Amino acid sequence: MNRREVDSPYAWFRLGVSVMLSAIGGVGMWSVVVALPAVQADFHAERGAASMPFTLTMIGFGIGGVIMGRLADQKGIILPVMIGAGALGTGFILASVSGGLASFSAAYLLIGMFGTAATFVPLMADISFWFEKRRGLAVALCACGNYVSGAVWPTLIDTGIRSYGWRTAHLAVGVFCILAMPPLALLLRSRPPVRAAGAPPPAASLRKISLPPAVLQTLLAIAGLACCVAMSMPQVHIVAYCGDLGYGSASGARMLSLMLGFGIISRIGSGFLADRLGGLATLLIGSLAQGLALALYLMIDGLTSLYVISALFGLFQGGLVPSYAIIVRESFPAKEAGGRVGIILMMTLMGMALGGWMSGVIFDLTGSYRAAFVNGVAWNALNFLIALFLLFRSPLIARRPATTRHAGSAAE
Repeated sequence: MNRREVDSPYAWFRLGVSVMLSAIGGVGMWSVVVALPAVQADFHAERGAASMPFTLTMIGFGIGGVIMGRLADQKGIILPVMIGAGALGTGFILASVSGGLASFSAAYLLIGMFGTAATFVPLMADISFWFEKRRGLAVALCACGNYVSGAVWPTLIDTGIRSYGWRTAHLAVGVFCILAMPPLALLLRSRPPVRAAGAPPPAASLRKISLPPAVLQTLLAIAGLACCVAMSMPQVHIVAYCGDLGYGSASGARMLSLMLGFGIISRIGSGFLADRLGGLATLLIGSLAQGLALALYLMIDGLTSLYVISALFGLFQGGLVPSYAIIVRESFPAKEAGGRVGIILMMTLMGMALGGWMSGVIFDLTGSYRAAFVNGVAWNALNFLIALFLLFRSPLIARRPATTRHAGSAAE
């Protein structure tokens, strides 16, 4: 086998490089979460206003994912990753010298739209063309880069903020991105194999959902929005939540790292599950589990218990986002996969943006995060109901009674 072919050793090497790039570029998502209390105090802002940089990061991330995904389709993966390195470096340096919340937020919009976005959707779409037998696992592993980032960066940034201040910490991150990312990007110069990029899906897939394409696309987009509104509550506000409870921001940063570290395990496990059960069943299982974990936050707020719940939350929800990419590859032609994956993942990021902002506003109105957790549970329920509906529209479910009757007739 040619070393540049599908499922080859080079494909696995390429996956490893993609994970590293995603882990570096993902810093844009998590740095603002850890810096939120310090930035809020420095700029004398309310919690809702201080959450706006994260909201703009997620909005930029979503829009940029579509832009960078299409750029990768036209020019290959190198150009968007190089742009991402420049945008991350420039954005973090601008953030470090910002004079107010507006300029700080604008810097994070740049970081999200052209920086972090270049290291997530394009890399996931690219790696899906390099695998056939283990596509679910490969996409899930690539998506793990985002959680590797979340497991490593929060503690590093929190240490930097406490030791040198949030401005110096941002400057250091920007310089690191400019120096580290371009050499890794050059290792991805090979274009995807033609037979993978142009291969149509099986004519009669048991996992293809029997709905008009526009309806299916819309429902998946709404599901993606809903699951990530729910997901954002602990991920965006856990540091501030721990501070409000008197446990300190350092405990919150460690919980976030623990949450996202267990999310890596979840994403790998979901890849194996998707290869066996399909993306839709994996989404349904993850949605149910995430809802249960959110409910636990409503019941318990002890320090040790919060560490345990945060680990469970990470373990339960990590496989949700990659499941959408698998569902698209199972349900739509390969030539449409990049655009459709980009749109759905954009909606998941819009959900993170909306949820992060909404939770901050709810906190400002009520003085507590309890109502924000209830809000997350409600959005998660919407995601679960959509996934359940799609499962019952799956031919695998619809044909089961007929298969059973046929088997019974044969036995007679």
